[in-house]
Amino acid sequence: MPYKELTMATVAFIGLGNMGGPMAKNLVKAGHAVTVFDLMPEACADLKAAGAEIADSAASAVGNVDYVITMLPAGKHVRSTYVGDNNDGLLSLLDSNTTVLDCSTIDAETAREVGLAAKAMGIGFMDSPVSGGVAAAAAGTLAFMCGGDAETFEKARIILADMGKNIFHAGPAGAGQVAKGCNNMLLAIHMIGTSEALEMGARHGLDPAVLSDIMLASSGRNWSLEVYNPYPGVMENAPASNDYKPGFMVDLMVKDLGLAMEIAKSANFDNSMGQRARDLFEAHQQAGNGQRDFSSILEKLQR
Repeated sequence: MPYKELTMATVAFIGLGNMGGPMAKNLVKAGHAVTVFDLMPEACADLKAAGAEIADSAASAVGNVDYVITMLPAGKHVRSTYVGDNNDGLLSLLDSNTTVLDCSTIDAETAREVGLAAKAMGIGFMDSPVSGGVAAAAAGTLAFMCGGDAETFEKARIILADMGKNIFHAGPAGAGQVAKGCNNMLLAIHMIGTSEALEMGARHGLDPAVLSDIMLASSGRNWSLEVYNPYPGVMENAPASNDYKPGFMVDLMVKDLGLAMEIAKSANFDNSMGQRARDLFEAHQQAGNGQRDFSSILEKLQR
C-alpha cells in the first residue's frame, strides 16, 4: 500500500519513558498495531493495558514492521541499539521496507553516524527529536524536527502526525538534532530572561501577574511568558503554580544545553548566552533541583 494511503501501520516502539509512553499510546489510539519494548516491566504493562503488544526484546519487537520508533536516553544507547558492537544492532534485522525514526534527543554526530549506517543498508532513517514536553506528548501535539532525506520524511510524517501537530524537515541526517539544540538553548535563555525580568519587577513592588500582562502586550513577549510563566500563582496550570512539578526537568535542560554546546563547538561558534544559561542551570541542578521543572530557575535567581 502506498504510504500516502496508509491508515494503519505496524509499529515497533522502543523506550517507554515519560515521553515515549504517551507517544506510543497515541499510536495505539490512532489504530496502529503497536508492539513495544522497555527495560521497565511496569512501563510495558501500562502500554499493554492501553492495547499494545509486548515484546520480550527490542529485536523481537521489530520483525515485519512498517516503522521502528525509538525514544532513548542518550547517543550511546541509540548507537548500541541500531548499530551494535559488531554491526549486529537492529539495523541488521530490518529491510528497506522499514522506516526508522529515532525521537531521542542526542548529539548530532551520533544521529549522522546511525543515518549513514542505515543508508548503507538501504534503510530509511530519520532523527526526529521532539519539543513540547510531557503534556504535549500526552495530548499528541508535539513538534518534530526531522533530519533525513525527502523520501523518508514523506513516510515519517504520516506516522508522526498521530503524535504531533508540527512536523518539520530540517535537512539531512543530524539536522533534527541541530534544530532541537538551537531551540532548547533559546528556550533556556528566554526562561532565564523572563525570570529575571519578573523578579526585578517584583522587588520594586510590581505584581508579577500585572507585569506579565504588560510584557505579553509588549516587545518582551515570549513563550515562557505566554505558556509557561515561571512565577508562582501567575498561571494556574504552569509548573510554577504546582511546586515546580515537571514538566521538563532541570536534568533534561542541562543535558540539552550540553548538546547545544557540542553543536556550537563543532561549528567553531561562540554561543556566550547559551554557555551562561548552561552554567546557571548546572548550578541549579547541583543544588539539588535536577528533578524539578526547569522554570524553577526563578528560585535560583531569587536567591
